[in-house]
Amino acid sequence: MGVPVALGAAGRAVLDLLLPPLCLTCDRPVDGVGRFCAECFRRTAFVTEPLCVACGEPFRAAREGPAEPHCAACRLRPPPWQRARGALHYDGQTQRIVLALKYADRTELAAPLAALMARAGAPLLEAAELVAPVPLHRRRLFARRYNQAALLALALGRIGGRPVVPDLLARPRHTRPLGHLGAAARAAAMEGAITVRPHRAARVAGRRVLLVDDVMTSGATARACTEALLAAGAGAVDVLVAARVAHPHPA
Repeated sequence: MGVPVALGAAGRAVLDLLLPPLCLTCDRPVDGVGRFCAECFRRTAFVTEPLCVACGEPFRAAREGPAEPHCAACRLRPPPWQRARGALHYDGQTQRIVLALKYADRTELAAPLAALMARAGAPLLEAAELVAPVPLHRRRLFARRYNQAALLALALGRIGGRPVVPDLLARPRHTRPLGHLGAAARAAAMEGAITVRPHRAARVAGRRVLLVDDVMTSGATARACTEALLAAGAGAVDVLVAARVAHPHPA
C-alpha cells in the first residue's frame, strides 16, 4: 500500500471514529458510508429481474418473461428510448432517501444512490458514450439550488468513467408539478418542454446517451427528454433512475 493510500485510509478511519457513518434511511450506525443497516436493507425493495427490457418494470404476469422481453404496456406503446432501469422501487422506504436528496440538501446521498444505480444498470452505463441528467427549469433550480439528477449523473460518470454533460438538456418552459397528474396529463404537460442546448448539439450526434433521473413515474419526462435527444441526432438513448413507481400490468 502506497503512502497516499495509507494516509487516505487512516484519514477515513479517524473520520469514521469522530463521525460514525449512519444508515441511509435511519440513524443507526453502519460499518461503511452509503450503506443500509440490516433492518433497513431487509425493508428496501430493489428492482430485480425478470423485467421488461424497454421500461425496466418487473414482470408480474406469468406469461411474461424471458420469452417475451417487453411488457404489455411497452408492446402497446413502445417508448422512444431503448432500455430503462431503476435501482429501487419507489415506496415509503425509498422515498425517505430520494426526498432527502431532492428537497433537504442531503447531497451526500447522491453517491450511494448512484452506486446502486450503477449496479442495477451496469450494461447501460457500460454502453453509454455520454451521460446527461433530466434538466430543471431555472425557476426550480434557483429555488432548490441544485439539480439532484445532475448530482446522480456526475456520480455515475465517476463510477463508470463516462463523460457527463450536466447542461446538455434545457427546460425552457416551466411545467407545473406532475406528481398529482395522470399519465395523459403528464404527457401533455411535458409536450415541447425539453430541448437540447444548441451549443451542445454536436456532443449528441450519433452517440448513445444515458439519461439520468431520480424517479420515473409515468415516463413522460423521460419520453420528452429522449425525443429531444433523438431529434438532435442521438444514436440511441437509455434511461437510468434511482427509483421507479410501479404500474400494474394488464393481466
